[in-house]
Amino acid sequence: MKEQTERVELAYTYTYDQFTVFFHGDHVFIGKQDRPVGQCCVDIMNLEEAVLNEIDRRVQMFVPAAQALLTEKTVQAARNAQEKLNAAWEVIFTLPVYRDLRMDESCNYHTFERLLADGAKWSAVQDPASEGSAMYHGMVDGLVAFATSLRNFRRQIEVMSERYFEPLTRRNSTAYAEAYSYFYADMAYVGARLFQEDFAQSFPMEVCFVPMFQDEEETGIFIAEKATFNSLADFLRTDFYRGLALGNAPRRCHDCGKYFLLTAGYNTCYCNNIAPGETERTCRKVGAHRKEAQGKANRTPAQVEYDRTYNRLKQRKNRRKMTMDEWNTAVAKAQELLGRSDRGELTDDELTRLLKEL
Repeated sequence: MKEQTERVELAYTYTYDQFTVFFHGDHVFIGKQDRPVGQCCVDIMNLEEAVLNEIDRRVQMFVPAAQALLTEKTVQAARNAQEKLNAAWEVIFTLPVYRDLRMDESCNYHTFERLLADGAKWSAVQDPASEGSAMYHGMVDGLVAFATSLRNFRRQIEVMSERYFEPLTRRNSTAYAEAYSYFYADMAYVGARLFQEDFAQSFPMEVCFVPMFQDEEETGIFIAEKATFNSLADFLRTDFYRGLALGNAPRRCHDCGKYFLLTAGYNTCYCNNIAPGETERTCRKVGAHRKEAQGKANRTPAQVEYDRTYNRLKQRKNRRKMTMDEWNTAVAKAQELLGRSDRGELTDDELTRLLKEL
């Protein structure tokens, strides 16, 4: 029987822009928890947009206070900035990954008090040419971009999952690698043509290899990869691509609409969460029956109009009246419009008009 890896507790403290996790096999150790590689990505995909909006709101309240501290230079200004920053931490540190780490409370929740108490550091922050000033403004800018970086990550995974992975008939590392190659080529083309830049999936991280024990009695030992990240988004990309290499990928449940981690070798389109309207039965148990019962007769007007547009575009592609790039762009746009309609952002008439323009 295969030996199961136990969680490992590690006594580290972290800040939001520097934290460490440990990879071993198909698991990642985060603080006291261990999860399948790819699960943290799924957790972020299922995060409510309202949470990111609240982070933006609190950060926007913090920024003027951080700027005022540089001009007022008083203890009260430092307290005000810290109060606004702590309000942002209260939401940020409840996010996946952060909530499992032992965050450095002294550093995070008393940043400006400590800064004012250290004369050398405070003087450096006030010198625009100093490294201390760059770090101060970098921290503020990083918080401003924090929620946006997660939105960008979520959008990229959504596009990859819906447009490139969903059509797959096999669900393993080889199939995902082939689909990703098409995504990568398309993104490289778009980046070069529209933004005059390369599509780079690279970021800085620190890696070393350390021995770890499987349990408190130290009866088993393995080599783990200790990885330190400078942002949550960088870790999430690593979690996603490592999962993909193992054959694990996020997939949106065809019943409840939430993402779940589809592990290598399985090809189900339903999750194991309680199905909408049910008290015990899961989406996996009831989803297939619901989908079959709906049939094409129950498709919404928006879905019917999308089908017509898709077939029209496909005929144009088959007759070579449009290039493959034009086909991919048009279908992607049609899917985006359908998604907006599903979210209530477009009426049926508006959707029909926009689809006819493709």
